Parts: sequence; structure tokens; C-alpha cells
Amino acid sequence: MEKTVDIVKKVEEYASGILNQEIAEQWTYHDHYHTTRVVEAVKMIGKESGLSESDIEILTIAAWFHDTGYREGCQQHEQRGALCAREFLEPLGYPNESIMKIEGCIMATQMPQNPTNLMEMVMCDADLHHLACDDYGEMAAKMHKEIEMVKDKEISEEEWNEMNYNFFKDHEFFTEYGKTHLEPRKAANLKSIKKAVKEKKKEQKYIQELEAKIEKLQAKVALKPDRGIETMFRTTSKNHLDLSGMADNKANIMISVNTIILSVVVSILIRKLNEYPNLIVPTIILVVVCLATIVLSILATRPNVSSGKFTDEDVLNKKTNLLFFGNFHKMDLKSYEWGMREMMKDGDYLYNSLTRDIYFLGIVLGKKYKLLRAAYTTFMIGFVLAILAFMFAMLFLSGDDQSSFYSF
Repeated sequence: MEKTVDIVKKVEEYASGILNQEIAEQWTYHDHYHTTRVVEAVKMIGKESGLSESDIEILTIAAWFHDTGYREGCQQHEQRGALCAREFLEPLGYPNESIMKIEGCIMATQMPQNPTNLMEMVMCDADLHHLACDDYGEMAAKMHKEIEMVKDKEISEEEWNEMNYNFFKDHEFFTEYGKTHLEPRKAANLKSIKKAVKEKKKEQKYIQELEAKIEKLQAKVALKPDRGIETMFRTTSKNHLDLSGMADNKANIMISVNTIILSVVVSILIRKLNEYPNLIVPTIILVVVCLATIVLSILATRPNVSSGKFTDEDVLNKKTNLLFFGNFHKMDLKSYEWGMREMMKDGDYLYNSLTRDIYFLGIVLGKKYKLLRAAYTTFMIGFVLAILAFMFAMLFLSGDDQSSFYSF
């Protein structure tokens, strides 16, 4: 039998050739990149699990072959991958006992996973190692695209998030390393998926309630583009924009005032603290208050822009608001003009868009003023405390008293 390094090298070259040249383009997830990640994962998890070098060699070979069966489709690809490994390794004189272990590791990845020993557990954890990775979102997007191509149908973001959530909820890592190190990171990814599912359901419920109210209103009164309705939308939108401008001006005032105070403190007061150590604590209070106020004011004015794209289906199904720039700023002019024409043909769609625009402007205003109120409150209370601290330090603490004050 050839040396271990030579065997693994030949396996890598052979498997890479299959994955790069013989796997169909529809397998956007189960590709060479996924396999290399699994190879690295079995080495890491195998080492952390206390496996020997020979066991890690077997796992590495199994990882390279575990998805080669996809060249003939996804049905029973584990069996084909195991057969591919045997057909390649036997002519090289690789021990039959080791080949059987490789086959067992590959077959253990079949869903639902059911490993029978530690090596198979390591293989299963490595195959789904991406569930606990920081780039899980990117890998999930590749899987999403792959499933859509295989099933030849579009899977909505809501349906995909639901599928992901159910899979995460039912999955558990098998090895001790997986339970102690991978499971917490997987839980963080699950939390983000759960949040997305919850927000999508909330948004869908809101849209359904709003559409029901509009339909009920339409049953009583036929909406017409008369002057009264136009005036209502125009006045409401203007009021929202004026309030938004006022909030931004107030935030800018707080930023300017606190920036000036910080500049004075840094340039003048801090240099004098060696001479007046009794002013250290009041100075720290003042700096913290100014920084907190500036941060809250910046958060109140920080813009939040959405994806900027819509599809033809979104327009035809009345799911996008073309009156808000965040929904179209990345689209070409031709697509936007077509969408606007479709919206103007449908009075219900037009009024729904105007209503949603006003609603979401109100949501943004609510966040702005909440942060702005927090900034003003922080500044008011903090500044008073800082002044009182300065007065106390000046009246009751001398430089000598300060050292005893700190030691206390």
C-alpha cells in the first residue's frame, strides 16, 4: 500500500476532478467548495474528539468521496459515493477494513443521520458543520438556490425560513465537541432565523389586516381620485416629512453642542487635571454624558435603506411600494416606469401604496423621536449631574482631599 500522504493526495485529486467537472451546475451547494469545508471540519472535529491519525485519514478520505455520488443525481448519492470510494481504493491496495469504515462514514451522512460510532459521529457533525458557521447565511442561500433548481419551482423567503427553522430545531450534533462548541453557535444562527420567521409572519399579518380594512372601506365608499383624498395624502405626507426634518435638526443641535463641549474638555480641561485632580470624576461624567448623547443623536439620524429591488411578480401581486425610494433605487429606469404604469392603472394598488408610505414614514418617525427623547433626557440629567459633581469637587474637595477621596 502507498504512503498515507500519497493516498490522500490521490483521493483529493480524483474527487476534485469529479466535483469540478462531472457535477451538474444545479448542485450549487453540494460542490467542491462544500466538500473542502467538510474535509477541514473532519480534521478539526476528529482531532478535538481524540481520534488517531489513521482514523482521521479514513475520515478525510470519506469526506472527499461523500458527495461524489451527486454526479448521477441526489437519489441514493451516499451509496454511489461509497461505491466510488471502494472502486478507487481497492486497486491501490488500501485495506478492506479501512474501506468498510469509509463506507460506513459516508452512509452515516444519509438523512436522517444515524451514526453508530465516534468516527461516523465526527463525519455527520462535519457534514453539517456550516450550521454553526458565521457564513451560514451564504451557505443557506446556495442551498436555497439548489433546491429551487432541483424542484424547478420558486421557494419564497418565508417558506425557506420556515424550512430552515424546522431543520435547525430538530437537528443535534453528535460529538462532545459539537455539543459544547458548535451547538451554541448554531443556536445563534437559529435565533436569527426564528427572528426572520417571526418578522415575516408579523408583516404578513399586518398586510392582511390592512388589506381587509381597505376592502371593507371600498365596499362602503368607492375610492375616487378627488381633491379631498389627494389633499389628505399630500398633507399627511408633508406633515410626516416636516416632523422628520425637525427631528434631524434637533439631533444635529445635540451633536453640535456635545461635540463643542467635548472639544473644550479635551483641549483645555483634561490638560489641567494634573493640577486639579479633584476634577477627574466630574470630567469623566461629563465626557460619558456627551458621548452617550452624541451616539443616541447619530442613531436617530442614521438612514436605513432596503434592498432597492423589486420583481415583476411583486408589482403584479401588489407586494411592493414604488413610492418609496428604498424599494427601487437599484432598478433600471425602464423597469421602474413599467411598474409605475401598472400601479397607476389600478386605483386600489395606488391608494394602498400611498397608505403604506405614510404608515412606514410614521414607523420611522416613531424610532427617530424615541431615540431623540433618550438623547435629550441623557443630556439633561447627565449634564446636571456633571455640574453638581464639578461644584462638589470645587467646594468640598481640594487637590489633597482628592487623593484621600480615591483611597477611600
